[in-house]
Amino acid sequence: VHLVESGGGLVQPGGSLKLSCKASGSIDNTYAMAWYRQFPGERHELVASITGGGSTNYADSAKGRFTIVRDNAKTTIYLEMNSLRPEDAAMYYCKATRGLQSYWGQGTQVIVSS
Repeated sequence: VHLVESGGGLVQPGGSLKLSCKASGSIDNTYAMAWYRQFPGERHELVASITGGGSTNYADSAKGRFTIVRDNAKTTIYLEMNSLRPEDAAMYYCKATRGLQSYWGQGTQVIVSS
């Protein structure tokens, strides 16, 4: 399984970004998918997750502002981020999980600054 994130960049506070994670290899909708983020010197923290059936879960900081979307046909997940704040600036990672198996992408940087 190979995951490739894209869509990060510089955005002003209050702005929006849409991150993408394209999965390739032996991946299907039995995998749960998630977005994590990592601040410098800290551990990964969960932002949002989605099961193969479409059930979603969000960190409190993401509720109401971020939306995780899964396109099984394209084996791609998205993270739509609105009303971005400076504290959302981080490296964002995609993760695929099935049982004890998990795979990470290389990350995409989000910078929120005026």
